[in-house]
Amino acid sequence: MFGKARRGKRALESAQVLDDVVESQLALVARLPEESRVRAAEHLAEMVLLAQAYRHYAQGWITRRELDRRGREAAEKLTLMRRPSPIRVHLTEPD
Repeated sequence: MFGKARRGKRALESAQVLDDVVESQLALVARLPEESRVRAAEHLAEMVLLAQAYRHYAQGWITRRELDRRGREAAEKLTLMRRPSPIRVHLTEPD
């Protein structure tokens, strides 16, 4: 039981760290230009979902394997979001 309680406590601590990061960034996100704000909000939303997964693990609602899967999925999404977006050029036919 001690190991299970310890794992749960560590998971809750990890969730709190993620929550703290999100909370500290909210004011900054609000000051960004619209296009950047949307992208930053998506990053923060992904972190909120990961924190929730840690809480679910701490409660015993999901397994360690599922927590790992969600963590890998979040990391992949964040990596994709960090990639620069392609330059959008509006091409028109010459008159």
